[in-house]
Amino acid sequence: MAQKEYELNIDPRILELLGPNLYTNIYYVLAELIANAYDANAKNVYIIGDKDCITVEDDGNGMSYEDGDINKYLNVAHETRQNTEQSFVQGSNQKRKKMGRKGVGKLAALSVSENVKIKTIKNNDKSGFILSRNINDDRKLTAIDEDQIDFINVKSHGTSIVMEAPQYDIHKTLPAARKNILRMFPLVDDDFKIHLQVGKTHQTIDCFEKDIIKDLGCLYTIGEEFKDLHNDLNPGLKDLTQDQISSLSKIDSSIDIKLEIPNKSGEVREYLLSIKGWIGAYRSTRGRKTNQTDFPDNFISLIANKKLGEFNILPEVGKNALIESFIVGQIHVDLFEDSTLPDMALSNRQGYKTDDIRYTTVRKKIKDQILPAVINLRNKWASYKKQHEDKAKNEKNKNLEDKLKKGIDNFKKKASSDFSKSMMKSLENREKLDQESIEKEAEKVINMALPEMGIKSKIDKNKKELLISHNGDDKPVSDFVFNLLVFTGVPAEAIIYTSNDDAETRIPESKPIYDYLRDFFVNSYSDQKIYVIYITSNNMAKSWPCVSEVGAGWITKSEHNILNINNFLPSEPLNTRKEWASLNFNYDDDEIHMNERGVDVLAEKLIYICKYLDRQPRLKDEIKAEIKKNINLS
Repeated sequence: MAQKEYELNIDPRILELLGPNLYTNIYYVLAELIANAYDANAKNVYIIGDKDCITVEDDGNGMSYEDGDINKYLNVAHETRQNTEQSFVQGSNQKRKKMGRKGVGKLAALSVSENVKIKTIKNNDKSGFILSRNINDDRKLTAIDEDQIDFINVKSHGTSIVMEAPQYDIHKTLPAARKNILRMFPLVDDDFKIHLQVGKTHQTIDCFEKDIIKDLGCLYTIGEEFKDLHNDLNPGLKDLTQDQISSLSKIDSSIDIKLEIPNKSGEVREYLLSIKGWIGAYRSTRGRKTNQTDFPDNFISLIANKKLGEFNILPEVGKNALIESFIVGQIHVDLFEDSTLPDMALSNRQGYKTDDIRYTTVRKKIKDQILPAVINLRNKWASYKKQHEDKAKNEKNKNLEDKLKKGIDNFKKKASSDFSKSMMKSLENREKLDQESIEKEAEKVINMALPEMGIKSKIDKNKKELLISHNGDDKPVSDFVFNLLVFTGVPAEAIIYTSNDDAETRIPESKPIYDYLRDFFVNSYSDQKIYVIYITSNNMAKSWPCVSEVGAGWITKSEHNILNINNFLPSEPLNTRKEWASLNFNYDDDEIHMNERGVDVLAEKLIYICKYLDRQPRLKDEIKAEIKKNINLS
């Protein structure tokens, strides 16, 4: 067989210009490469990151040099969807609409690396070459010897894109990388899975909407194919009637609008713009990103042919920043990618031309109809939540009042009885009684009867119930524990966590920490002592404040639990006989590692603590899923 030659069909200077500037974010690049894998009819795509390179590998059709697939690949900017037949992925039996159009997505990798290895196999035909920002004027690419064309996961067919010496990094924490990839490429299911591997840790992504839907308080779906999402909606409020639950769901058919648009030949024809998708509102924004350095959790994405076209249109259509911080959704408009119409994507592939009639029509519909509808649902949810909280508060106050009344009656009865007996005894013994001695006896009897009143069991509305005892150097782990407690069912306002970014759980700035803690450990009228979670580590053992908290907890016999970092060995007075939850924490990159058993132990402890504090916990499987989202499972 003759030596394989690989020739690019565009001026090499274009690569020098486009290479580093086409994309500005690693996740947009990964989305383009994942889309290429999707268009190759892949079932699995693997994203593998290490210190020397980032590899995107898929088990799609692969490319054959002999069949001309390589020439097509190197024919940059050649439109790949010119008719209806070309609009579907080869070998998918018209089940997959092709995402790519202009053939420039293959250049995305050059935004990450100066030199990119392309390796592919189809029908036992292996091919490989180096795509570079700097190639000779003859447009010839450096070939890779066949014996050096190897794959990590691919067997008989597929393609591997190796970005060497990458200028961008994937998040070292898999949950963060997973979340960002799904923001850019939400199309994952049993037929198309994304596998993430960073170092020795790995995770498979096979769903998107369910991860988000379970955190929503209300949901609006447009189009038949999205109505099943309501099955995963959980408003998170007990005691709602079926009518109330139903009122938090809105199901519409697709929004269809007829438009007259010039096609690529300039002929004005009527097209049907069909808007589908889903949009909802989070129950809470606690713990969700508000900065724009990464992808925020509140967004409305525009998707066409199941490929992300614009990540977030919310700033353009929103009016109320406070309410819209709860909003999340995906709007699908396949007409944006109609092969017979001009391409409306921006040159940076990260948005659409805002003056296109398709774009302006959709934007107006979202602004005037779709967004207001979901905001109304969110306001309704907030009203139900207020009713729920008021009902719980009233019941609690009534119980406290009844208990206090009963306590006062018992106190009066016991105090009067004991005092009369004491006075009778003194008279029988002919003791001399004066005002001072009578007052001392009355005070003694009152103090003895005081517990009957129940004052020490009446919990103030501002009473804190749980303390996270930790060292500041362990803040990432402590944040993880705090967020899990809130997720499980312990209100943030019931927790003392001095390192929290939210002032709600920190102590008042005007009060010294030891005076504040003394109120809960010692000088409290409450019978319920504060519950303590000790996050034990080498850092904690060297911290005098942490040691003091252990001592204070021991003196008052506060109930406690241990979460242990990096196999540190806790010692008495902590309860070392009880199994503690363990995790491994990498202080260099803030990664938390746990195994399956550790996840199960931690979930059990969170449920126990929640119930101990008289709160209703979430289901164990939900808690375990939340833990796994924020750790690397080993």
